[in-house]
Amino acid sequence: MKDEIYLIDGSAYIYRAYHAIAPLSNSSGMPTHAVLGFINIIKRIMREREPRFLAVAFDSRGKVFRHDLYDEYKANRPPMPEDLSVQIPYIQQYVENAGIPILKETGVEADDLIASAALRLSRGGNRVVIVSGIRTCCSWWGIILSCGIQ
Repeated sequence: MKDEIYLIDGSAYIYRAYHAIAPLSNSSGMPTHAVLGFINIIKRIMREREPRFLAVAFDSRGKVFRHDLYDEYKANRPPMPEDLSVQIPYIQQYVENAGIPILKETGVEADDLIASAALRLSRGGNRVVIVSGIRTCCSWWGIILSCGIQ
């Protein structure tokens, strides 16, 4: 076995943080509760698991390739709340400033990026740990050696 690599579903944890913490804002009135919650999640993973290698995946904004395959893909999902969308650049900036690689590609969702990276990394002999709040991630093609649901 080569290395243990943690792949974190940043988009799932952004929503989890947004809904888990009561609304907070800074002195300018900008909402900050998702930022705070997300940072706490990342710090907890770092503290409790001490991963040597990790990356955070984020959904791209707008249309993804599945919309071309199925017109009704996420058609009934409400749009992202405005007070959440304004926090996302700050969350991504935190990840970047922390020196954590970001997986993000136009037209691709975070879970697809994670599945692709996990497949490639596990074929190379690495142990891949997916950290996601989405239970279906644990069923990806049997390639995942460990799946952490936080």
